[in-house]
Amino acid sequence: MRQIILDTETTGLRVDDGNRILEIAALEMIDRKIVAEHTLHLYINPGRDSEEGALGVHGLTTEFLSDKPKFAAIVDDFLSFVAGSELIIHNAPFDVGFLNAELGLLGRGKITDYVASVIDTLAMAKDQFPGKRNSLDALCDRFEVDRSARVLHGALIDCELLAEVYLALTRGQDSLLIDFQPETSSGGAAGVSASGIARKPLKVLLPTEDELAAHDTYLNDLDKIVKGQCLWHAIENPAPTETGTAQ
Repeated sequence: MRQIILDTETTGLRVDDGNRILEIAALEMIDRKIVAEHTLHLYINPGRDSEEGALGVHGLTTEFLSDKPKFAAIVDDFLSFVAGSELIIHNAPFDVGFLNAELGLLGRGKITDYVASVIDTLAMAKDQFPGKRNSLDALCDRFEVDRSARVLHGALIDCELLAEVYLALTRGQDSLLIDFQPETSSGGAAGVSASGIARKPLKVLLPTEDELAAHDTYLNDLDKIVKGQCLWHAIENPAPTETGTAQ
């Protein structure tokens, strides 16, 4: 599966207030490795000012964005880049909501019409670390991902950080990619594992006569309690069939 780490920056927090996307970044990842030469990074003229709080986060001024293309001008390049991929986004409902709004204004449907699926790393982190802070910054600290170069939020650097966080969140899945060879026996004695390390045969401990007697006494007491034959007795002494043989 071709995966795309994706992030957006917007003019404000609420898409319902008419806020727009002003930056998109996307990194391609194949076989859990970032394809450095295949990166999408676009600044977009949103056609409106950023809210004060959002501007303090990303620092992209109206003046800086004034000569950048509108979303309509980059939509084909963007959709071509992500087509058929699995999107990996931190707090996916936020970015997906804004992407759907932009596509909707152009009559281009929804982002899920173009990609195979969407993974929300925030939801993944909440499952793994319930009750803890799971912002991208918090996860970077938890997984010791260096974020010293991140002064302001930017879509591209956030994608780079998220890629490392995602790999850390899913590190246990690496074992699924390892070919596993079943153990083989050698002369019926010691087994040899897939790693080539000899293993001694397992030691089987059998119950003593006293232990068997105590077990039988316990089952008989259970028979009295349930006023019939307990399950273990039924298994050990199955009822005869019509031909007189046990099933």
